Amino acid sequence: MKGLAKTRLSKSINDAGWGKFLTILTVKAGNAGQKTIAVNPKNTSQDCSNCGEKVPKELNIRTHCCPHCGIVIDRDWNAAINIKNRAVGPRRP
Repeated sequence: MKGLAKTRLSKSINDAGWGKFLTILTVKAGNAGQKTIAVNPKNTSQDCSNCGEKVPKELNIRTHCCPHCGIVIDRDWNAAINIKNRAVGPRRP
């Protein structure tokens, strides 16, 4: 199975599965009165969700520590905030 994941056929199968998931998610959201918003995920874990500065890091670094503003936050949580902000805008005080 591990070798199959590297073939073009398996990539197509995985892509089709993801597309189906997104279709179902969009329909379910619509049925619940919600909407889905496509967001470019590029650099969501690299950009600081607090100050917006880019903070490059390797994949094995799991904590986002911004030298510009001092925030320390889980890398995935930082990315989730950035994705939310790209979709609906940042929270205003």
